[in-house]
Amino acid sequence: MPQVVRALRGATAVDDDTAEQVSARTIELLGELLSRNAVENDDLISVLFTATPDVRSLFPAAAARTLGLGTVPLLCATEIDVAGAMPRVLRVLIHLHTERSRDELHHVYLHGTSKLRDDLPD
Repeated sequence: MPQVVRALRGATAVDDDTAEQVSARTIELLGELLSRNAVENDDLISVLFTATPDVRSLFPAAAARTLGLGTVPLLCATEIDVAGAMPRVLRVLIHLHTERSRDELHHVYLHGTSKLRDDLPD
């Protein structure tokens, strides 16, 4: 199969809104997504991070740069503040070039966030 553009989704949660935990959880999430899907830096097109409004200590993109993603376009945004939504959640949407079909991609949900998207394969 030739390379096509696909997207990977993932999420994680932090116990406390600290720069150290946001950084660690962002790095963990990205590491799992890239590893499970055999994604190399050159495969990446862009990465969009969102955080719930209660996460304000660090931009997840700052943590991503420590993984060598400084040349990849990175963007952070705030999730809409929906009543009753899970608190302290970081989400990511990665656009990439891949030879894998959609069914072969592994989306990653860590630290209790799997209940956000129970319709996706692991």
